[in-house]
Amino acid sequence: MKQFLGDTPVFGRSHYVHAMKPDLPASAFGRATSRLAWIPVHIAVIALAIVAIARGWVHWPLLPVVSLVIGASFAGLTFVGHELLHGAIVGGKRRQNLLGWLTFVPFTLSPRLWKAWHNRIHHSQTNLADDPDAYPTLEEYRANPRARFAVDTFALGGRRWRGLLSLVLGFTVQSMHQLVIARRFLDARQRRFAIAETAASAALWLALAATIGALPFLFAYVLPLLVANAIVMSFILTNHGLSPRVTVDDPLLSGLSVTTPRLIDWLTLRFGAHVEHHLFPRMSTRFAPAVRAALLARWPERFQEMPLVNAVGLLHRTARVYRDATTLVDPRTGQTFPTLMPRDHAMAADPVRIAPMLLPQVA
Repeated sequence: MKQFLGDTPVFGRSHYVHAMKPDLPASAFGRATSRLAWIPVHIAVIALAIVAIARGWVHWPLLPVVSLVIGASFAGLTFVGHELLHGAIVGGKRRQNLLGWLTFVPFTLSPRLWKAWHNRIHHSQTNLADDPDAYPTLEEYRANPRARFAVDTFALGGRRWRGLLSLVLGFTVQSMHQLVIARRFLDARQRRFAIAETAASAALWLALAATIGALPFLFAYVLPLLVANAIVMSFILTNHGLSPRVTVDDPLLSGLSVTTPRLIDWLTLRFGAHVEHHLFPRMSTRFAPAVRAALLARWPERFQEMPLVNAVGLLHRTARVYRDATTLVDPRTGQTFPTLMPRDHAMAADPVRIAPMLLPQVA
């Protein structure tokens, strides 16, 4: 039986996947093993920069610049780890977990925890009630003090500049939170492994701090971690935060792809191609342009995409609580904003849809 969100039909992920598979090259369904080369590159950049800081080779005015470079490589490793733990780069659980641990060391994030939280739950429940990454409904906001605190204190929205905290701290805080509540989705044995993997990463950074001292550690790890958070979270927050709450896993309805300049696209492994990724999570985003072309050929009115800077700006100007499935509301003011929704066929030639989000409504 066909489902609707308002007047918009809702389809399951399989509806799109089955239709698109014949449009995609066979190579798109293989593993992109060459992406492993990014791991030693990023580790070398990080190691050389940390040595330069520790030995005093960098003049003080340039230390923030070096921190920025380290942070970019922290984020780069995370993007590799994301693909790797989806199985898009190598096979074998042990190999994936080992390499995944290495790529997530900057965030002291366990690969087992990530697979459970992100791969298993988020991907099957995207913007549904049980999605661990979804913003709360108004009922949840009112009933749950933790949800209220998170939205009012950290969430990017309502033109509150303290929402920048969700950019510079968000991925670290969310990773810690998921470890605390890991018993919800990991059995006791896997949870112990996740705690051990997290502890091993933390021990590595504590050893570095003890070796090089507090001030060099600030520039070698703390500031780079803030940079990496900001890079990663600018994508994560825009992936689904402007999209409606749904009852069916419909990637074109519940997700947004964001575009960046070509160099950033390359450095981030096309992480902004998020709708494409949710359709084919085990496919390397190297093939995202082919998926995008197939989407625009078949469902141009449903595919939603905009520049990353525009999406972050909309997050800042709009609200992070759902009054209903297609309406965001600021609980303090009552001001409402429509979520992104598929366009009319007449507008489908332009995959960027931002105008409705620029006009607030009064509840």
